[in-house]
Amino acid sequence: MSNNAKKFYITTPIYYPSAELHIGHTYCSTATDVMARYKRQRGFDVMFLTGVDEHGQKIETAAAKEGLQPKEFLDRIVAGILDLWKLMNISYDRFIRTTDEYHVKTIQKVFRMLYDRGDIYKDTYKGKYCVPCESFWTETQLENGKCPDCGREVQDAEEEAYFFKQSAYADRILELYERQQDFLTPKSRVNEMVNNFIKPGLEDICVSRTSFKWGIPVDFDPGHVVYVWVDALFNYMSALGYLNGEYHDIDRYWPADVHFVGKEIVRFHSILWPAMLMALELPLPKQVYGHGWLTINGQKIGKSLGNAVDPYVLAERYSVDALRYFLLREFTFGQDGDFTRERMLTRINTDLANNLGNLVSRTLAMQDKYSVAADPDNVEPEFTVLMNTTHAEFDAQMEKFAFQNALQAVFGALDRANKYIDETTPWMLAKDESKRGELETVINTLRYAIDKSAYLLTPFMPDTAGKIQSQLNGSAREVLFPRIDIKKELEYLEQNG
Repeated sequence: MSNNAKKFYITTPIYYPSAELHIGHTYCSTATDVMARYKRQRGFDVMFLTGVDEHGQKIETAAAKEGLQPKEFLDRIVAGILDLWKLMNISYDRFIRTTDEYHVKTIQKVFRMLYDRGDIYKDTYKGKYCVPCESFWTETQLENGKCPDCGREVQDAEEEAYFFKQSAYADRILELYERQQDFLTPKSRVNEMVNNFIKPGLEDICVSRTSFKWGIPVDFDPGHVVYVWVDALFNYMSALGYLNGEYHDIDRYWPADVHFVGKEIVRFHSILWPAMLMALELPLPKQVYGHGWLTINGQKIGKSLGNAVDPYVLAERYSVDALRYFLLREFTFGQDGDFTRERMLTRINTDLANNLGNLVSRTLAMQDKYSVAADPDNVEPEFTVLMNTTHAEFDAQMEKFAFQNALQAVFGALDRANKYIDETTPWMLAKDESKRGELETVINTLRYAIDKSAYLLTPFMPDTAGKIQSQLNGSAREVLFPRIDIKKELEYLEQNG
């Protein structure tokens, strides 16, 4: 990679290490992976960071229930997360665990710096706390007396704690939203932050706990551990080597180009995170993108709700690429998307089997049958224009993280190629030797459309794109996406997936 290459730093949130992995866990990471692969393909020097958020009361409690030390409990779960990322072909460049010693070192230094600057002070916390979300709430923020994010019961909490002067940065956060219009997107997230948190009166936030022990110790005040969100947010910089000697990439990649995060943690990333960076006079990330949830019947997916969908079953039965494609083609990334198995199977049949797979199969079969030599210069001008236009539209949509629209552009071109076969009837041209030239143009035009489409689809479906290129280059033919018997598969998934 050239030293002059443009830099692109993209992150997922570091995930809570759940032992119950479901399809929702794959959504954000797949989108981030697609964007990282896209930028690498375009010649960028990419850093794609993901990892695991390992501290907090719920980890301590879960480990104790199994009679394990927290780290021992976590090691087993993290192995499962890494296995899922491998299955889903997630091409991260760096994986951080918040129990990593270098990260602990950074967080302790950050906490002390904020304290020394007067942005952290000691007081007593009294209010409501959601253990699963690791979130503090005021009475007015609760919905029907429950956590507004997850809908679970909250508990009363009162303990000695340190607080970060988040309230002091309310005006600067508002100014940030106004000055840097794309700092927080989609725009609906800005309205949520302003109306729900800033305008009602931004409050100081508790940044240490004393009621449990599993966390990074505040090194100058024994008994206090750093609140999980301070711990988690600074992973984006500690993983580059900020205030530790593990890596030396902070000048190379910071500030981050974009943090992809679920909508339930947008407030931490778009209020607390920039406020702490402002307090330390550090550059802010360029963008926070709050995506929606995958839902079933409008309800967030989760095993505790009894509606989980197993990504292993889907990926192994229909292919990883089919699952990756469906997740980003079916749903608008910034909004919630309601998942059904029938929608997934229908999308695979319609787009991947009937459109893409059928086009590749028919084209290469005709090329072989009619002994047409590959000639990349023998292309209908219409398709040169079409694929250039498609490429430009694809790039424009990708830069907006509009994955659905980017894929729609490519599959629109594939639709046109399929119709072109019906219009030109190459099987009829093959019967007339005087039309041999026309036949060769048709086959090579189709090869051109397939080749250009495969290039564009590479970030989404890397294995499939590779197979297409291999087949274009003469390797053995194989069916890319067998047509699915939807009724039979729904019955199978009802029992197994």
